[in-house]
Amino acid sequence: MSVRRNVLLNPGPSTTTDTVKMAQVVPDICPREKEFGEVMRAVSADLVRIVHGEDAGYAAVLFCGSGTVCIDAAISSLTPEGGTVLLANNGAYSKRAREVCEYYGLDFVDMDLPVDRPVDPTQVADALRRHPEASLVYTTHHETGTGVLNPIREIGAAAHAAGVPLVVDTTSSLAMIPIDVVADNVDACMASAQKGIQGMTGLSFVIARRSLIEASAGHPKRSYYCNLYRQYRYFEEHGQMHFTPPVQTVYAARQALREYFEEGEQAKYARHRALAGRIHAGLAELGLEEAIAPEHQSQLVVSVRYPDHPAWDFGKVHDYCYERGYTIYPGKIDGQDTFRLCTLGALVPEDIDGFMGVLSEALEALGVR
Repeated sequence: MSVRRNVLLNPGPSTTTDTVKMAQVVPDICPREKEFGEVMRAVSADLVRIVHGEDAGYAAVLFCGSGTVCIDAAISSLTPEGGTVLLANNGAYSKRAREVCEYYGLDFVDMDLPVDRPVDPTQVADALRRHPEASLVYTTHHETGTGVLNPIREIGAAAHAAGVPLVVDTTSSLAMIPIDVVADNVDACMASAQKGIQGMTGLSFVIARRSLIEASAGHPKRSYYCNLYRQYRYFEEHGQMHFTPPVQTVYAARQALREYFEEGEQAKYARHRALAGRIHAGLAELGLEEAIAPEHQSQLVVSVRYPDHPAWDFGKVHDYCYERGYTIYPGKIDGQDTFRLCTLGALVPEDIDGFMGVLSEALEALGVR
């Protein structure tokens, strides 16, 4: 079966292979069957393997939902009674974590750092000295709104020196940028199937030290659905999610993980970087300006400033590209008009070259030079 292939340059869901799409076409099955439980166990084990935590006491806890369900679960579950969350916040997705804290009435310290550069680990260490009440540090590895990459290893070292765990949103970096949870001082991280592993929307997961999850058993139960320990314990005891899982999405994730390991961690990382290189070159040729300094970029998301031209219209450019099979996405930098070009999916060099040709045509059609 052939499926029309769209090139998604938005920050997720990402372009998938036909084999991942077709993996969803399976016989109907009750998700409480042992056979399906074994599929979920295999998926969980492979997710831990991606971050090299299989021999270090880490577990993957699966949830049905978008990536935000894991921000919710990690913060609401891992913050103890009377605890304080230190937010190393330099972008839109760390701000989402702040909103979770506000929603649950949790105490937090928002460092509120510049969005156009990485978090400075020395500032995290200083904040921890000034706030000894902090019970965990939270940050985002790759700020998808800007493309800025944060130094999680050094941030984690600062957190551990203060005796608190590091929780990292790795939604748009896991399975794209190599992560070693032990070497990188990460106690818990999270992602969604539709991003780095190039699966389908609807399955998200927290990968964390078992000891950290089990220690949270006595924390306040702030959410009925998103409690990390409850979901972890139920899966340990029954081999199933506590509530109905996204069955077809899990089968797609199993296939996507097979393809991840076939491509290989370093080869996949090199592919994403090479694709970003083509984007940089194409933008330079078109005279478009990037919003983030090259040394701060992840090479997964490129933020592009709107041209200073009266004929520029992002909506029209988007539609022109979309009609020809290419999707672009608005930016998320407060006070700046930008759009994003992302290399998250199953993309190849010809996809980027084809897009740059279409973008050039769109600018020409609008009269934007």
